Amino acid sequence: MNRFWSNWMKVWCAGVGLFGLVLCGAAFPAAEAPARLVFSLIGAPDLTFDSNLRFSVGLMGAVTLGWFLTLLATLKAAALLGEQAGPVWRLLTVSVAAWYVIDGAISAATGLALNIAPNTVLLAGYLIPVLSTGVLRGR
Repeated sequence: MNRFWSNWMKVWCAGVGLFGLVLCGAAFPAAEAPARLVFSLIGAPDLTFDSNLRFSVGLMGAVTLGWFLTLLATLKAAALLGEQAGPVWRLLTVSVAAWYVIDGAISAATGLALNIAPNTVLLAGYLIPVLSTGVLRGR
């Protein structure tokens, strides 16, 4: 993957990390405003941030931050493997696709299908460089 696409992927990962921080903020009343904005954009503007929701969303943020760091580590490993990173890219792509399908199904089932739109943007942001560079074809 050339420098342009590598940087693209780093920015993509940073977006995942930033989203994780926004979700973590929901655990604290003083930092909940960005999470409230996210929820209002996907059709849930009137949520009550009680202790259960704060815990759940904050924990989801922590998991998302963990995913961000795992993605960065995987990208680093793939870069070190170079032409032999095909299996890493394929498994990473399966994991991103699995997240997309599961998250979308949960979003639709809970009445927040609008969440599928930003998820689709995130998926496209991943697939554009992966498909453009042909990294899935590597050994």
